[in-house]
Amino acid sequence: MLIGKLREREILAIEVTNRAKNLSDFSTKPNLDKPTEAYLLCVKADALRLANFYQEAVGRYLNSILLERNNPDSLYGLGVCYKNLNKLDKAIEALEKSKKIRELDFNTCYELGVCYLISGEICLAMKNLITAIKLNPKNLNAQIQLAMAHEICEEEDMALMIYEKITRTSPSYIKAYQHKAALLINLDRHYEASIVFNKILKINPDYHRAYLGIGICFDKMGRNSDAIRFYKRFMEYKPNSHHVPEVKTRIEKLKKGCTSRSNTLKLVNYGR
Repeated sequence: MLIGKLREREILAIEVTNRAKNLSDFSTKPNLDKPTEAYLLCVKADALRLANFYQEAVGRYLNSILLERNNPDSLYGLGVCYKNLNKLDKAIEALEKSKKIRELDFNTCYELGVCYLISGEICLAMKNLITAIKLNPKNLNAQIQLAMAHEICEEEDMALMIYEKITRTSPSYIKAYQHKAALLINLDRHYEASIVFNKILKINPDYHRAYLGIGICFDKMGRNSDAIRFYKRFMEYKPNSHHVPEVKTRIEKLKKGCTSRSNTLKLVNYGR
């Protein structure tokens, strides 16, 4: 049974390899008539990583690195796998080694920034994310991560400025609106947050989280009937959400005239 599953993964890895030959995060083929064994191991590991088989990929990356210790592609891939396996110390170690070899690489700097952000080393996170953005100014995910780093440092104005810039240059990028609205609610700027959620609905009327977000905003502002209306809209769009029981409980309290804002749903659980 286990052998069969491993064989299936090998086949999938081959398929992913064939499909991913032109992807930027795939290993660069060496300028050789015959690829080295280290390169071939790295390619197989890349395929497994892109198929989300991180543990399986780790062994191949390590074997590739044993044969070629200064291969930035293998070190980068190993770092990404460790990140997804929640082994942040090992991820950072591998990515830092890759960065020393290939310093001006967007993917490496971005992944390092994310790892440092997750591990709570905010200054190093910002340093790497800023470098990544300089290397690829159009990458919106890097900008979002930098804004989140500013939020953690309680530099909310900087975070809002970044979110505003993203929504201005990329008006259909919902993720930026979502983060901006969540931050505004955390700052008790509920009316402004509701406006941002409404902008999301103009982009995608079926975006269920926006209905929940608006419901929370109205709830916070004491507009009970409006809050109930949007909570119900959320449940219409997402009836099987694990948030539904809590939403129903809150609706019942609002119907009974509950005015306590301390019982309002927490957006941190829903908005991002």
